[in-house]
Amino acid sequence: MQAANANTSGATTNGVETGATDDFVTVYVGETLFGLAIERVHDVFVPSGVTPVPLAPAEIVGLLNLRGRVVTAMSLRRRLGLPDAEAQADGTKASPKMAIGLEQAGETFALVVDGVGEVLKLGADSREAVPINLDPRFRDLATCVHRLDGRLLVILDVDALLGFTPAGAKAA
Repeated sequence: MQAANANTSGATTNGVETGATDDFVTVYVGETLFGLAIERVHDVFVPSGVTPVPLAPAEIVGLLNLRGRVVTAMSLRRRLGLPDAEAQADGTKASPKMAIGLEQAGETFALVVDGVGEVLKLGADSREAVPINLDPRFRDLATCVHRLDGRLLVILDVDALLGFTPAGAKAA
């Protein structure tokens, strides 16, 4: 991951901060760019040895061992209501996934994503409310968006993302 951001116009001037900024780890699901608050991210790793869990909700990929801890692995694709990644045209499996280690209420989760980007330091100048026309699958899990050079960064609410509510359990 890179710690630089060429997209933050006005965030720094000659190395001096000009306003409050927030740091986000960017992740990809397909071509869509999402951001997670860096203070919620504990690890970035390639998941291996995932054990499926019978009768688990569809977004739960399984359990894995992360440095001696049993961790619940959750697919961001499935959580967002997107289909699993397809195999490549030559018949090989889709490219290896990455995982982001997150904690929620004392539990550790591995959020499986298609790829991990860079760490962005973004100011309020690029921050906007969640647009009404944002895909409804993303809207309920987003806190805001940032407009970057030709791209939209959807900032995800980690609490909502990892929160399995009774309403969500009824749907499963």
